[in-house]
Amino acid sequence: MDKKSLSERDICSKFITPALQQAGWNIQTQVLEEVSFTDGKIYVRGKLTTRGERKRADYLLYYQDNPIAIIEAKDNKHSVRAGIQQALNYARILDIPSVFSSNGDGFIFHDRTVSDETIETELSLENFPSPETLWLKYKHYKGIVTEQGEKIAMQKYFSDGSGRKPRYYQQIAINRTVEAIANGQNRILLVMATGTGKTYTAFQIIHRLWKSGAKKRILFLADRNALIDQTKRGDFKHFKDKMTVVKHRMIDKSYEIYLALYQGLAGADEDANAYKQFSPEFFDLIIIDECHRGSAKDNSSWREILTYFGKATHVGLTATPKETKETSNTEYFGEPVYTYSLKQGIDDGFLAPYKVIRVALNVDAEGYRPEQGKTDKEGNEIEDRIYNRKDFDRSLVIEERTDAVARKLTEYLKGYDRFAKTIVFCVDIDHAERMRNAIARHNADLVAENYKYVMQITGDNDEGKRELDNFINPEEKYPVIATTSELMTTGVDAQTCKVIVLDANINSMTKFKQIVGRGTRINEEFNKLYFTILDFRNATDNFADPEFDGDPIRVKPITEDTDLTTIIEEEEKEDTPIIDDISGEEIILVPPIVRTVSDSANEEYKKRPKQYINGVNVSVLVSRELYFDNNGKPITISLKDYTKNIIQEKFSSLDDFLLKWNNAEKKEALIKELQEQGVMVEALYEAVDKQVDLFDLICHVAYDQPPLTRKERANNVKKRNYFTKYGEQARKVLETLLDKYADEGVENIESIEVLRVKPFDEYGSPMEIIGEFGDKQKYLEAVRELEIELYRKV
Repeated sequence: MDKKSLSERDICSKFITPALQQAGWNIQTQVLEEVSFTDGKIYVRGKLTTRGERKRADYLLYYQDNPIAIIEAKDNKHSVRAGIQQALNYARILDIPSVFSSNGDGFIFHDRTVSDETIETELSLENFPSPETLWLKYKHYKGIVTEQGEKIAMQKYFSDGSGRKPRYYQQIAINRTVEAIANGQNRILLVMATGTGKTYTAFQIIHRLWKSGAKKRILFLADRNALIDQTKRGDFKHFKDKMTVVKHRMIDKSYEIYLALYQGLAGADEDANAYKQFSPEFFDLIIIDECHRGSAKDNSSWREILTYFGKATHVGLTATPKETKETSNTEYFGEPVYTYSLKQGIDDGFLAPYKVIRVALNVDAEGYRPEQGKTDKEGNEIEDRIYNRKDFDRSLVIEERTDAVARKLTEYLKGYDRFAKTIVFCVDIDHAERMRNAIARHNADLVAENYKYVMQITGDNDEGKRELDNFINPEEKYPVIATTSELMTTGVDAQTCKVIVLDANINSMTKFKQIVGRGTRINEEFNKLYFTILDFRNATDNFADPEFDGDPIRVKPITEDTDLTTIIEEEEKEDTPIIDDISGEEIILVPPIVRTVSDSANEEYKKRPKQYINGVNVSVLVSRELYFDNNGKPITISLKDYTKNIIQEKFSSLDDFLLKWNNAEKKEALIKELQEQGVMVEALYEAVDKQVDLFDLICHVAYDQPPLTRKERANNVKKRNYFTKYGEQARKVLETLLDKYADEGVENIESIEVLRVKPFDEYGSPMEIIGEFGDKQKYLEAVRELEIELYRKV
């Protein structure tokens, strides 16, 4: 047997797997091969989507449910070291200490638990470490030193028999949490982007600690009924009769798992503090969901609950750790034991990518100044000043502005999907009510069919709140559009939400992340793979903030040494927005009024609520799509220059690009690679506005070559005497492939599957068509030659 001629799979089956068996590894229970641990990033072109490649480990080795080692395999044409860098990258992502590379001759072992010259050693096939040896390495890496810690670490995950397992990042979050608890840590913070399964992660943490006997009575705290209901009906249902929900401040101490609202346990007066019916030592573990909200404040009544049960272990879950001068998650919990960000989720393909369309209305961009004597609908005069986005729908309502937003949203949905689930975030309840009315008027045909096409879903609207479950249920068609203010910013698992409209001033990064999170869930069954943000208020300026998907900024508290005489002066100079903790809205500060004789009219004006006006010309100044690079940052240079930079970094010259394009076995693979590098193919097609393929786009944008349309390229091939060497039927097939290329592009002629569709089915079955060329290899060679002719220099 010539080892060099064997495939990578043969090397695995003939050399690596037997070496593992010889070392004592159970192939059935301890070894997984070709493990894909991401779903593959989603790429979007128009309404079409595709996934990038998954990250895949050749071997993962387990001790109980813990992945403790990774092996990257290569064929024998490679050296034994060839896979070590890729394996190390995957080991870093998966939090694995023992890393191996092999080509079938032996192993390179990289030990992440050491920092001396033994960090990398070469092992023969006969000397692969045993499961017990690598488990010791894992325990050392994780700091597990006690028998109790090992018992917790070895406790299996819950399985309901469906085959569902924690994703890799959930597994890391669960393991790090239980390991931290095993090592005596009692304040733990987990940061996981919205849509990444925090509740499922919490369930598995509780299950492992509960089953191992480390924690016997557990409290899960949330601040909204919807969160408790979702948790009870969802993953926590497996606790069955061991679980109860605390209602009406009625306490039953016979259960082991408790779900409760803060508001159901604590209140403004002592009699309402139901939590004191428990002894302070009653709970061993408290999970705090969405811990960035009330529980983060030092002086909140909710924090009193945590203080009362201070001897319990507290685990905080959030997508948006909160750091302000008054409030800090990390001051209470410490640094997160694990963070899984929105960017990571999108890159891994577990969260939906998104487009942003920013719409600038004239009154927003230029401001609105009322003409002299302008009155509101009540006949009150409008103060003469310039109004801007911060004023609209808060102090001044321009009916035409609301109508313009509703009209542009309707335009977008008509071009996209009028039944795409959509959430419109408004300034307040009044704004949400008026927006529902405006959208209904612009969609009268669908509202006439079912009035629930658009619903106001706000805290004060019982009819709307009853429809919340239907809105988030993928199986329910109605409601399609929800107008809201605060109710749907968090805790709403809207799996099929495809459009988010921002018509509110969002100056809180926490609130902004939560709102974006309403669209990040994926539901492939209902074709929800990406979403669109329609931004009417420049709220997406928050993307440029370093806090977006970055580490929280810790704010140093005031000390005794602080010179208090400068505080007011310094505060006045600060331009950081002040955010109301409850509403998430920016608090607008106004200087005190210096009274004069004529100020009485002004005082009357300031007492008035909102003013409603109409008869204002509102129009769209500009509507543009915002593009993001591979790091999730907005592209600030022109799209052409951005693409040119990427192409010229990858290909040193036009000749270099031509050589690699022509030598590519399949153009589709090179196109996919360029998309993964960050080339905005869809946007480039729109910019050039011609029926060209990616080859001409790149030559034009990066190397200033005049582009040919696909039809022009196809006609150039037809003019040559190129087909004469083929039989009549084979010539017809090639000419039809050319027509297919002219209509749809090169990717669609490279797959044999194209022979199954019209008009190829008129020439016979795929096997009969291939037979006209001799065999499959000769057919593929003919297609390859056709591509060479297409891209030949004229």
